[in-house]
Parts: sequence; structure tokens; C-alpha cells
Amino acid sequence: MNKFLILGLLALISHSQLFAQRKQGNRQRPTEKSTLSGTVVNKEGIPIPFANIAVYRQRDSILISGTASDEEGVFSIKLRPSRYFITFSFLSYQTKTHDNIALTGSSLDLGNISLSSKVELLEEVEILAERSQMELKFDKRVFNIDKDLANAGSNAAEILDNIPSVQVDVEGNISLRGSENVRVLIDGKPSTITGTSTADVLRQFQGSMIEKIEVITNPSARYDAEGEVGIINIVLKKNKRSGLNGGIETVLGHPDNYRLSFNLNYRTKKYNLFTSYGVSYRNSPGSSSNYQEFNGQDTSFIFESESERRRKSIGQNIRLGSDIFLNNYNTITVSGLYSFSDQENISNLEYRDLNSSKELFQKVVRKDKEDESGENIQASFNYTKTFKQEDRKFTTDLQWSESNDLEESDIQQNNGRTLDKLLQQSSNIEANRTILIQSDYVHPLKNDRQIEGGFRSTLRTLENVYSVKESENGSPFAILSLFNNDFEYDENIYAAYVQFANEINKFSYQLGLRGEYSDISSSLRLTNEVFKQEYFNLFPSLFLTYKFDKTKQLQLSYSRRINRPRFRYLLPFQTFSDNRNLWRGNPNLKPEYTDSYEIGFLRYFEKGSFFTSLYYRHRNQVIDRIVTANENGATVRFPVNLAVENNVGLELNSSYKFSKKISLNANFNFYRAIREGEYEGQKLDFDVFTWNSRTSLKIKVLPKVDFQTSFRYRAAQESTQGKTKALYNLDLSAGKDVLKGKGTVVASVRDVFNTRKRRSIVDTDQIYSESEFQWRARQFLLTFSYRINQKKKRGGNRGKEEGSGDNF
Repeated sequence: MNKFLILGLLALISHSQLFAQRKQGNRQRPTEKSTLSGTVVNKEGIPIPFANIAVYRQRDSILISGTASDEEGVFSIKLRPSRYFITFSFLSYQTKTHDNIALTGSSLDLGNISLSSKVELLEEVEILAERSQMELKFDKRVFNIDKDLANAGSNAAEILDNIPSVQVDVEGNISLRGSENVRVLIDGKPSTITGTSTADVLRQFQGSMIEKIEVITNPSARYDAEGEVGIINIVLKKNKRSGLNGGIETVLGHPDNYRLSFNLNYRTKKYNLFTSYGVSYRNSPGSSSNYQEFNGQDTSFIFESESERRRKSIGQNIRLGSDIFLNNYNTITVSGLYSFSDQENISNLEYRDLNSSKELFQKVVRKDKEDESGENIQASFNYTKTFKQEDRKFTTDLQWSESNDLEESDIQQNNGRTLDKLLQQSSNIEANRTILIQSDYVHPLKNDRQIEGGFRSTLRTLENVYSVKESENGSPFAILSLFNNDFEYDENIYAAYVQFANEINKFSYQLGLRGEYSDISSSLRLTNEVFKQEYFNLFPSLFLTYKFDKTKQLQLSYSRRINRPRFRYLLPFQTFSDNRNLWRGNPNLKPEYTDSYEIGFLRYFEKGSFFTSLYYRHRNQVIDRIVTANENGATVRFPVNLAVENNVGLELNSSYKFSKKISLNANFNFYRAIREGEYEGQKLDFDVFTWNSRTSLKIKVLPKVDFQTSFRYRAAQESTQGKTKALYNLDLSAGKDVLKGKGTVVASVRDVFNTRKRRSIVDTDQIYSESEFQWRARQFLLTFSYRINQKKKRGGNRGKEEGSGDNF
């Protein structure tokens, strides 16, 4: 009861403060707007109808407003007194920028704005029009997907793997700064798309639907507290240009990788329609090998195994939505997203059992054919209200999403020595439903102060029905009791937050407090086992920023985070394709808690930017995967709350343009982890140093031809029961603009030397094993993209500061 009172009190304080500030704001006299007008013409003075006009605030490059010229080329925009810069663009004309326009209260007529034809793309115009591949900000790093040639023809999981500090390993696990406890959001919100098997779904998600990726390593109280190392936010495309625009992309690849996708946007003064669609077919080979020794009290086992895998998949996804501009201050957005996939996964696994002299005495062959189908549905509603008072905003979001997945396997195992034949059938049905209700309010105060507050409720239900049947040497099929259950998981999170920001000359700060009440229950229906957890937590955040000048900033930040056990970690069983390497979940897992500290320095140069961050994380109730062996010598992996861990790390990010033809993006992350823990009396401490890096070099080798090389290296890393060996890979890409800048052709090779393989060692008192696993082999891709009513922008960013807008 006290927990509910605390949460209610926090929400009450937040909303009472906001209400008081709203009353105060309502007493302020609205600032009168000025009218900015002009006429867009060509060099001959002929009006250009429907030209795009975009207005940006001069001091931080934030988009303020936009419109299109009428049939006579005339435009008119009402703006509050301030300083702005404006861009004028239209189809086959060069983009033109008017800089440092001062509105003081009276109307301003710019007269005729003359646009030149794009017969040749002038370098000085190109440089003004382009966003960089990586924009560095204090609260997040923004990666513009279209600017990285390595992303051409990629799905969402592959794009994430190209992001600095983010790794998607060969099994599809997503990690940030070396930790898998990261929150993945779509357009800033959780979804069933990123709910259970995140990597599997993102592999079906077309990369052409994504505009940018935001990496937030120390989120403020505004964001969910979920995710030990932070948040990865996938922002989908929705163009702000007037009229019809979009793009089409086709991909041809080897091994079989074929995709077709498009995105379209139609914007008027009253509404904005957006849609995207993608279909893909892949037939991906993979392989693995393993050597394992088991030494028990009474017996020992030695075996080698090799596996060849092939995953065939057909996937489709479609997105449709609209922004409805009720007036200048009220906008409603409705959208829907649907994806479907159908997969066939074939695995041929051969065991070679050895005697104590390591001589072959038995060969066992195991074949697994799995059919998998799944669908995801999501519907979203957003209401946004802005005010005459600048930066004041109220939003409400409603979202419903649901996913369903069915996996059915037919397994046949033959023993070459005994001639025994084993048939097994497994079935896994999984359903996930999420409802989100959220509201946020931002209210600016006098003297560069701001207060913000809001609440969010996330209601989530997951169901999993799992069973395995077995027939030995022609006997009737019988259900294996240890692999048969009906699991339900309910997670209801209720949260409220308030935060205050202030700026005093060169110094600014932000204080935030978030309260989350968690009501979580799970049950094994067939055995009537129920597991329930309820807890309330406060999550404070603090950001201190000092601006030396417009090019240099220093920030110190702190936040408290939580990592609730992922759904698959709670499942009693997950897979049965390899009966010598088993996995089981742990319904008794408790959440991890992390205190995260970070100090960062951001420096902008004329030709680039540099960001360095020193971070420290203290973790309690750390969840780790333990490896043991059963009486038959098979390994069993399962998660436990193992230890206390301290992490310290240094991250460096740099983006630099050496010349008009050569640019470099580089990332380096070094960290040390010290863990203290034990399991069943066994000490599982470790002290590990490791690092990873990614470097991308882009060179303009010929007019309108770019060459890019990307190299990634992940150093070896110790674990509680072994280590993972070093991993590296090299990607090459070459892109050429065609069709007068409307199209681009990219040829690329992923993993040139075919070295992207996970190699690991497990070394305990009972088990020693060495394994190698490759999810996908080297790929060759040819990608063609065509832009509708757009032309490719080339060059650097708008002069001075990349991403110098938001501080928080």
C-alpha cells in the first residue's frame, strides 16, 4: 500500500507543479508573430510552384516551420521574432540557403529567391545540404543510416551491428558497450517487435524503413529505467518535405538474399500521409563445430560435433499512417505496422563419440527440420499540442501491439553403431501482447528554465506453450514430461516522472526523478507453479553541463537503471534441436540494478567532431549464464542472479572530413569488469580487460563514386567459466550515383575474409569445451535505390556544429 502512495504522491507533485506553471504561463502575453514572405523563381525569373521552404532556428539548427510556395511561387510564414536560416529546394534545382535572417516584430519580404538548375552539383551547395553519418550530442549519438554505404541492402539487425559500440553477435544477441542489457525501442516506445526474440524480428525488418538510430548511454528520467547500459532507439522514416517524395530499393545478394522495398510520403498543409512496404527472401548458410570433454565422479565423455545449418525465410512488412494538422498548434498522428515471416530452418548435426584414447567408437547423426511462422501487428495514436509560447508542448500516446510465433520441428537421430533410430517432434507457440499509455508535458519558464513531467503505463502479457514428443525404434510417440509446459508471463509497469532544467550563463543542469511500480507474475500452468514479484523503485538522474564556447562542452551525468529478466530467461525450456547442448530458463530470476556515472567531453571542429566519455557502472544481482553438465555429459546452460560487478570504461568517437573526398568515422571502447560471485559453493570471480573498435573510411574516388571500407575488431574477453576469443571482420562497399542523382547503385562485400565467427572456451571442474559458430557466411550484395522527387545530398554538414541542438 505504501508503494502505491509513494507513486501516487510523485505523480501528484509532478502534475500539481505542471498545473501551477501552466497557470503562470497562461498569464504571459503571447508574442506577436511576424510574417516572412517572398517568391521563389528560376534564373529566368519564372515562378517555381510548390518549392519546399524550411525554416531553422539560427542558434541550434532546430527545424521550426516549413511550407511550400503556391502556384505563383509565393510563400508566407508566420514566425516569432528571432534569428533564422531558411533553405529553398525543389527537384532539379540547387538548394539555396538564406542565413542569419533577423525578425524583430515587423513583417519581412525577401523578394525574389532565385534557384539555379542542378546541371552540376556545386561543391559549396552540397556541403551546406548534408547531414553527417554520425552526429554527436551529449545525451545521445545519432547515426544517419543513409550516409553509411555499409547499410545498403541491410536489414535492421545488420544496421544495428554497424553502429559503433553496438554489437549483434552470431546468435543475434544485441549488446551495447559490452553488455546485453540494453533496451531497444521503435520511435521511442517499446513494442512487441522488440519484445521477445528481438534479433529474429529485426532480421525481417527492412533497413530502408529506418531513418536513423539513436544511442543513449545514460538516459534521463524522461526515459524508461529499463536497460542497464542504456537505450537504442530505432527511428522510422517520415519525410517532412511538401508534396510527394520517397524512395524504392532493390537488393540482389549471394548467398540468396533478395529484397524489394519502398517508402512514400505525401505532405500538404492539412495532412501528411506516409507508407512503406518491404518483402525479402533469404537462404543463409551457417555452421558450427564443438569439442567437449566431461569428467564426472564415475564416468567421462568425449565427443566432437559439426553442424551445417541453412535458414530460408520470406518476410513482409508494411507501415501506413497519417499526420492530421488540425491547426497550427494541434496535430493527430495515427499509424499501423504489420510484419509477417515464414521460415524453414534445416540443421544437420553429426556427433563423433571418442573413447579415453580419443579414438572414434560411435557416430550419431541428428537432422532437424523446423518450420517457423510469425506475425507482428502494431497500432499507434499520438496527439501533440504546441503553444504560442516557444518549446511548450503536450503529447499523449496510445499504442497496442501483438505478436504470434509458431515453431514446429521434426527431428531424426540415427546411431551408426547401435542402429537405434530416434524420432522427436517439438512444438513452441508464443504470443505477446503489449498496451502502452503515455502522456508528457514540457513547460518553459523564465530565464532559460524548464519543467517537464509525465506518466507511462505498459501492460504486457506473454504466453508460451512448449512440448516435445519422442518415438524410439518405431514405438508410439510419447510426451517427454521434462519438456512439456504451458507458461504465462504478465508484466505491468506504472511510471511517473518529473524533471527540471536550468541554464545559467555557460552552465546548465537537469534534475530528474522517476518512480516505477512493477507488478510481475508468471505461472507454469500444467504444474500449477506461480511466481510473483512486486516492487517499487525510484530512479534519480542528474546532468551537469558546462559550455566553454559553441565548440566545446563538458558534461557529468548520473542515472539509476533496472534490468528486468528477459522473457526467454524465465522460460523453463527454449530449444531442443541439439540434445547435448540444452538451455533452460529460471522463473525465480530477480531484476538487476545499476548505478551509472559518466563524464564526457564534446568538441566540434570545422571539419568534424570528437567525443570522449569515461563511464563507471556498479551492478547488483547481476544475471549471468551458468554452464553445468547432466549425468549424460550434455551441457546445460541457465541464468542465475550471480554477483556484484563494477565496470569502468573509456569510449572515444570521432568524425572527421580530411577533404571534400575523404572522411573518417572511428569508435573505440575499452572497459574493465570486476565481478565477485559464487554458485553452489563455486567461486566465479573474474577481472577482465577488453576492448572493441570500428573504423569506417569513405573516399570519393571518381565523380559521384564513393568507396568505403569498414573494419571491426572485438578483443578476447574472459567470462565466469571461460572466455570468448577475438573476432574481427572487414566490409567493402562502392557506390555510384546514377540517373542524374536520383538513383544510387552500391556493390558491397560483407565479411570479406569470412572471419565473423564466435569462438569460445568453457573450462570448469567438470567440463572443457571449445566451440566455433558462424551464423552467416560472407555475402555479396548489389543494391539499387531510386529517390522519388528527391536528389542525393552530398558533402558535409551545415558548417559549424553537428547536432548542436538538444543538450538533454
